[in-house]
Formats: sequence, structure tokens, C-alpha cells
Amino acid sequence: MKQNQEIFSSVVSIDPYLQSYFKNLSGQLVKEDILQYSKKQYAISFLDTKSFINTIVSVSKNIPQEDLHDVIENKAYEELALDMAIAYQTNYIEIHNRIDENNRFFHVFVVDPLILENDFKPIIDQIKYIDYITPYPLLLKSLYSKEIIDDLGIHCFISFARDDASLTIYQEQQYLYTKSLNFSLTKLHESFCELLGEQISMDAFVNILSTEGLATGNVDHQKYLIKIFSDTFLHVNDVITYAKRAFQIDKIDTLYVGCDTIDISGLDEYAQAYLSITTYDFSFNYGFTDQEQHISQTHALMQLYTTIPADERYECNFSTYHRPPPFIQRQSGKFILLIAASLIIAFIYPVTNWALTYVANLKYNRLYTQYNQIHNTKIRRQATIFLKNKEKKRLIALANQEIKNYNTTKNTLIKIHNVKVNYSMKAKDLAYLTKTLNQFHVKLEEIGYKQKNNQRYFILTLVSNHNKNITELVKYLTKIDAGIYAFSLKDISYNAKKETYVSKLKAVLL
Repeated sequence: MKQNQEIFSSVVSIDPYLQSYFKNLSGQLVKEDILQYSKKQYAISFLDTKSFINTIVSVSKNIPQEDLHDVIENKAYEELALDMAIAYQTNYIEIHNRIDENNRFFHVFVVDPLILENDFKPIIDQIKYIDYITPYPLLLKSLYSKEIIDDLGIHCFISFARDDASLTIYQEQQYLYTKSLNFSLTKLHESFCELLGEQISMDAFVNILSTEGLATGNVDHQKYLIKIFSDTFLHVNDVITYAKRAFQIDKIDTLYVGCDTIDISGLDEYAQAYLSITTYDFSFNYGFTDQEQHISQTHALMQLYTTIPADERYECNFSTYHRPPPFIQRQSGKFILLIAASLIIAFIYPVTNWALTYVANLKYNRLYTQYNQIHNTKIRRQATIFLKNKEKKRLIALANQEIKNYNTTKNTLIKIHNVKVNYSMKAKDLAYLTKTLNQFHVKLEEIGYKQKNNQRYFILTLVSNHNKNITELVKYLTKIDAGIYAFSLKDISYNAKKETYVSKLKAVLL
């Protein structure tokens, strides 16, 4: 469980009056013979109704929250006429279902510190701390928070214990009123012995109640039990009548009656017949199992109380036996920490310088080692790069020479190929041209080949006795070879000395 930001491995519930202890182990309530101290154990206990007094006080809504406790405490002293010389312990819970424009109302619980010391000193001697001590009536809130009782209305709870008996009223699932009854099992035992005319042990009386109950076959036992419980419920009726008048209650809707440590057969039926109130046995399914046949109602309520969030239960803790705060929150702890901090501050400068110097030296040595390794690697790689560059230049020069030789050879081969394969004026073409020239009585005096601006052409020097022969030749060639050559003839000149006509014919390859 988790309480006050601390995590506990187990919860022990303590009845300081019966000196009984139960521990919750995985949902099973296990009775402990002795208490054992454990730092990881959460301890809870309670105050029975005869150990405290209570009242209702009202305070102005204008009272600041920080002054509220002092104001409530002063009012409690006044209303309960407490001895101002005694430092009573006071705790309170607010009443939220009373609506008033000007005032707030509180249930106030007051405990004599001597009672706390006397009742709980034997416990503290064993386990050192008790985390939570709350008035018994407030434990009943857990029945509503856990929805064990889920209906509204006005409920009355009557519980009999060895040294105390109590009556508690809840209205609309909120605490309203409690009263200690002078009919504990010890008192009932004394009354029974008086009626019986002989003294029997307390254990024998409890055995009669638990095994025979009010419907016992022993006539004397039944008569005396009916008598003492008749007196008990007569007093209960008076208390209920007072509570109804004081709190303006029309009726009690449900009554729960029982004994904390034993089951008393027929008690609920008798209470219902006597008080005319719907009555049930004060025994609930708390979700725990028990090695005993009867689960202690008080221990079950305490165990259940520790499982409820703080905002769903009444926070009313009378424990003065709290665990010491964490070391750093104690005065001694703060003092020791202050001394430690002073020493640290005194030594922090030289220690820091030494530490920084040491770290710097380590860093320098590590970097120097890395530098040497990197520098050596750099020298080796530079030498390798130099050799590779030298080899690269040699290979580039060799490659360039090879490329140059290749291009020279390539060009030579291209020229040879062009001459042998692609040369335009092939032998058959020359034969054809010669035949044509003879046909038109024109002689070829000179032939030339030129290439200019991606244009290849031949210059043919023609000679004939008649200029008409030349013109007729050009017409013929232009018509027949139009797709192969483009012929052009600028002029025809006459050589008077030779009595011949001369012309230059340009044949452009298409």
C-alpha cells in the first residue's frame, strides 16, 4: 500500500484494548501473536468511544484556513468546559451537508493525552510507530466508500466489545452522531452473574453468547440474557430518541447490531422486535478471508480503511507516534548536510582544479597519441599519393602518345579507305566522262579536285573547236547526272592562237 508517498509491504491493525493484532497478507487477515517492528509495515489503530468526547462547533466562514484549527480548538474548550491546564488533543472533520450562509460546521473529537499514552505505550514499546489512530465511528465510513453499503438514508450501528459498546449514526453516508453505551460485554457479564446468582468466567459467558445466543434452550440462561439485553435496548431507545430530536430525524431506516469478536445468534431479531427498526447483523463481506471462523469487525474496518484514498475517508489522526521524517528533513540531518556542504565548498576549489588538471592531462595524452598515429598515417599516405601521381603522369603521357599514334593511323586508314572506296571520281566514272566528252568532240585538258566549306567539287578544263560542243555537253551532263553532280559553267573563252574554245566546268558532288 502507499501512504504519505511511502510504500509499505504490509498493514497491521492493532486493537490496544484486547491486545490483538491482524496482518493483511494477500487478502487474508492473519492473527499475529506478537507485534514485530518493520520499517515497511504500516500500522493503524483506533480509539473506542469512551476514550474521546465529541461535539459540534460552528465557525465563521471569514476565518482564514491557517487560523481554523486554533479557533475550533478554542471553541471546543469553551463548549465542553475543558480544563485549560490540560493540553487536550483535538481533531475535526467538516460537516458538508449543513448549509449556512455565514458559518461552517465541524465534528470535533477531543482526547486526553494521558489516555493516548496509557492505551498505546505497550504498543509503542514493541513497534516504535503507529501511523494512524482514528476514532472508531469514523472507520464506518469505509463501508460507504467501498460501497459495501450503497443505499442512502439514516443508518444506526451498534457494536458490543469487551470494554466498550457504541451507537453511531450515519446520515446520507456521512457521519452524524456517536454515543458510548454503558453495556460492554464486561458490564453484561457482571449483570448476568448477578441474575444467575453465581460467578462464571468471562470466557464462559462469551461461550454462552456465541454458542447458545438469545434463543438458547437453557431457560435460565435465556431469561437472564433477555433481561440484560432488554435493559440494553431500553437505553439504546432513549439514545435514539435523543438523536432524532437533536438532529431532526424522522426515523432510523436501518439498524446494524452485533458483537466485534463473536456472533450472537438472535440479537438482530430481538433488536428489531424491541426497537421496531429494520435490523441486520453487524457483519459484512469486506473482501477478506480469516483463519478464524469470525472476522473481527474492528480489524476488518481498519484494514479496509487503509485501502481508501484520502479524499474518500475522514482524515482524523490522533497518532503522536509518527515515523521520523526522512533524514534530509530532520534538524540533525539538515545540520549534518550543512556541515557536509561547508566541507565540500571548502575543498571544491582545489579539488576542482586538481580534477580539471588531471582531466586535461588525460585528454592531452590521449590527443597526442592520436596525433602521432594520424601524423604517421598522413606521411605514409602522402608518399603513396606522390608515387601514384608520378605513375599517373607517366601513364597519361604514354596514353596521349598512344592516342596520337592511333589518330594518325586512323586518319591514314580513313584516307586510304576514302580513296579506295569513297573516292567519287572512280575509273568507271572517268571512262564514262571520257566517252561523253568524245561524243561531243570535247577534250579534257586538265582535271582538279577541291574541298571547301564541307563542299567537294571537281574543276574540269574543257577544250573544243566549237563552243557549241561545250554548251551541248553541259546541257547533256546536267540532264543525265542531275542527282549526282551539280554542274556550273561561267564562260567560254576563245584561244585565237590555237583556234580553240576553252572553258572550266565545275562539278559539285551532291
